[in-house]
Amino acid sequence: MTHYIELTVADGFKLPAYEARPVGPVKGAIVVLQEIFGVNAHIRAVADGFAALGYLAVAPATFHRVKPGIELGYSQDDVSAGVELKAAVEALPAPGVLQDIQAAIDYAAQAGAAGKVGLVGYCWGGLLTWRAACELSGLSAAVLYYGGGMTSADEIARTPTCPVLAHFANQDASIPLNGVEAFKQAHPEVEVRFYQASHGFNCDHRSAYDATAAALARESTRAFLAEHVG
Repeated sequence: MTHYIELTVADGFKLPAYEARPVGPVKGAIVVLQEIFGVNAHIRAVADGFAALGYLAVAPATFHRVKPGIELGYSQDDVSAGVELKAAVEALPAPGVLQDIQAAIDYAAQAGAAGKVGLVGYCWGGLLTWRAACELSGLSAAVLYYGGGMTSADEIARTPTCPVLAHFANQDASIPLNGVEAFKQAHPEVEVRFYQASHGFNCDHRSAYDATAAALARESTRAFLAEHVG
C-alpha cells in the first residue's frame, strides 16, 4: 500500500513524504533519502522495493523547504535544476533539512511495528545519510550510495553513531577515489564496498545504471539491514 503522508518537524514546518507499506507484517522501517531529482519515480520504486522486503518505507521530500513539488528526470536541464536546489538547501541555516530527516525517522519508528529504523540515501541523499548517521537519533543502521561531497575533510571528520554501509563506484567522476580511500582509512568501522561502475549505478532510469553492480549492492544492503534493522 502506498500513499503520501505529511510530516511535522520540530520547528513546526510540514513536508510531504511518500510511504510504502508491506502487505504482511512489518519487520522494521526504512527512511529513503532522495537524489537531487526529488521523490521521483525512481525513489518511489526504491521505497516500494523495501516495502516488498517487509519494511515500512518513508521517503521525505527534502527539497520542500526551498521548493515544493519537485519531481525531476535525468536530462542535463534536470541535473542543473537539481544542483541549484541542492545548493539552496545546503545554504539553509543549521540544522537545515536534518531536522526534516529526524521527523521522518521519528515517524518511521512509531509507524514501523518493530521500532528499529534504517536510513538509505542516494547521491545527495547519501551525503545526508552520512550526516544523519553522525548527528541524528533513533537510527539502527545507515546505508549510503555514492554520497557526493562526503569525502571532504569536514565530512570525514564526523563520527557515526550507528553501523554504516557505504557503496562507491570506482569510475565515479564526481567522487575521487583518493577521497574515498581517505574516508575508508579514517573510518575502519564503516563497511565500504566498491563496484565496477559509474556514479548513479543503482538507478535504472539513467544511462549510468549497471545491473550487475546494482544487484550486488542491493544484496549487501538487504543483508546489512536484515542484521541491524530486522
